Amino acid sequence: MCLTNAAPPPHHMMMTLAQTKELFRRAEAVCFDVDSTVIKEEGIDELAKFCGVGDAVTEMTRKAMGGSVTFKTALTERLSIVRCSREQVNKLITDHPPQLTPGIRELVDRLHQRSVKVFLISGGFRCIVEHVATQLNIPLHHVYANRLKFYFNGEYAGFDESQPTAESGGKGKVISLLKEQYGFKTVVMIGDGATDLEACPPASAFIGFGGNVVRPQVKERCSWYVMSFGELLKELEKI
Repeated sequence: MCLTNAAPPPHHMMMTLAQTKELFRRAEAVCFDVDSTVIKEEGIDELAKFCGVGDAVTEMTRKAMGGSVTFKTALTERLSIVRCSREQVNKLITDHPPQLTPGIRELVDRLHQRSVKVFLISGGFRCIVEHVATQLNIPLHHVYANRLKFYFNGEYAGFDESQPTAESGGKGKVISLLKEQYGFKTVVMIGDGATDLEACPPASAFIGFGGNVVRPQVKERCSWYVMSFGELLKELEKI
């Protein structure tokens, strides 16, 4: 009989619900995805709508989240349709500021009170994510996101392709970097999408978030899936 080496199940599936909860309770750092997790919307879709090309871009975001094209390809393609100017981005933030998901403010405050370091790791855009970080009292050097580039006249000039968040697997790269830089042993990633799930490992544990949008391929593959940040707050009260 020939024995084939089957791939071991992914790290986050081998972990029990109790183990994941335990790691969350004693995490030194908690990293949140931003679009559809910390905020209710997908930043790039909002930007596209604002620039009048909403439908085309929403469809591409769906494909990117489903994992059927590489992240960088999807980002390049979507941005080449949007081609937003600096002025449009600033106006979007002023006229339609990102909507925080209920309970996130309380959860981040509670983590900060417990001296847990909180990071935002996003495939979205730094200008929008910084606005969110400020509202949550998260220091801007704890923000990892993509940078849009503009010409001197403010026209769209592409994005910084050297950022780890511009790549598939970029969130995991950021977490590895944080572990190296700060010496964290326990880092928990929380998010709604496939790119968040894939960041574990190197993250010690992953918690799926379905409060804004439920992605079945994520829900099926994680040991702890929550529908609200209240569930995470409740867990911290057990300590």
